[in-house]
Amino acid sequence: MTLTVYNTLTHQKEPFKTLEPGKVRLYVCGPTVYDDAHIGHAMSALVFDVVRRYLEYRGYTVQHVQNFTDVDDKIINRANAQGRDPVALAEQYIDAFHDHLRELNVEPATSYPRATQTMDEIIALIGALVDRNSAYEVDGDVYFRVRNDPDYGKLSGRNVDDMRSGTRIAPDERKDDPLDFALWKKAKPGEPAWSSPWSEGRPGWHIECSAMNLATLGTQIDIHGGGNDLIFPHHENEIAQTESVTGETFARYWMHNGMLQLRGEKMSKSLGNIVRIKDFLATHQADVLRLMVLGSSYRAPLTYDEALVAENERKLDRLRGALKPATGSATDQETMLAAAAEQAQGRFEAAMDDDFNSAGALGALFDLVRTLNSARDAGQGGHAFERAQATLRDLAGVLGLQLVEDGEADDHGASPFIELLITTRTELRKAKQWALADTVRKELAERGVVLEDGPQGTTWHWG
Repeated sequence: MTLTVYNTLTHQKEPFKTLEPGKVRLYVCGPTVYDDAHIGHAMSALVFDVVRRYLEYRGYTVQHVQNFTDVDDKIINRANAQGRDPVALAEQYIDAFHDHLRELNVEPATSYPRATQTMDEIIALIGALVDRNSAYEVDGDVYFRVRNDPDYGKLSGRNVDDMRSGTRIAPDERKDDPLDFALWKKAKPGEPAWSSPWSEGRPGWHIECSAMNLATLGTQIDIHGGGNDLIFPHHENEIAQTESVTGETFARYWMHNGMLQLRGEKMSKSLGNIVRIKDFLATHQADVLRLMVLGSSYRAPLTYDEALVAENERKLDRLRGALKPATGSATDQETMLAAAAEQAQGRFEAAMDDDFNSAGALGALFDLVRTLNSARDAGQGGHAFERAQATLRDLAGVLGLQLVEDGEADDHGASPFIELLITTRTELRKAKQWALADTVRKELAERGVVLEDGPQGTTWHWG
């Protein structure tokens, strides 16, 4: 089946075809680092982590770039309020964000360019726009000429005249047109500044991504991603800036994830309705948040509440439960198990090929979960059972799910000793040494190991 991707630019699903066979150039807009990241930031990171993982599963080599905006009005204002250096403040939150990405099992990007480290490229790009009459300087500030770009508005579907009449724009008589946007800002007293042909100053927000994209991935890329709140004006302006210089199509596919909502509003620091990543992970596992994101279309809004969290904790338990060892050794259902695993993989791939339909892919995994649980209850075991479990684990891994219990990833080889203690307990029960058998259970429970006795024997998991 051919992989199809919904393209915001054309408002339809399109067959995925890369600029270079077997290689994907992927750029995703990262956060402006002036405060702790919230789970809305995590949602975007998780969406494009799954996109990348599936592309790699399909055999593509992915060059994945995610930027950091580390100079911005919000960063400067926060730093001034705290009496701190803006660069140091941004560095603190960049480090914290990297820690969160590791905790969320997000694959590291190929590179993480920053605005402050791309200043030469930013200034050169602005200069090229000025030379082409696509931009102009006024009193040390530089603005992009929106009306010089006949394609402006093609991503958001907005008409320039409608934008002017329907949008409240702060008046600035120095600009040729109220819609023109800043590429370079002359520094105010106390602000960080860099030397440029126009003034000591700093870049506007939009030009940063164009310059970082060109510096890391070249004049054309396969996928440009980000939240759908960036479609206008940020991504619209990126297209205008970049294509005005290169004369080439900037990105083949524009992918945008929906917003995470709390109490019916977009999760936003400015609104104060946020759940910080560190607070979520203090009480819930990373797989729970990932399952929440995977459970619906990446393009749709996702409403966060405790009921949704609880639902996905139960889903995680079901997935983990299917990976428990077999309690029997019967092999008369090997053909059925092998067929179920093959069918699950086929359905998984068909769903993901349809614009990364992760909810459909999860449905295929849960069908396999039901088959495995039924087989275990019937006393099945053997190679086919283990291979079906391996298929479940491998496909879950494509979605970035770890499926480990609390503490399981750090058991330091404890599993064989736990199995030995379970065997010892079983022998004690056979000898009717109930007190000693209960002692083994209690000691294991104190160390986070939960035993479950069933008709086929005793199984365990981390609790």
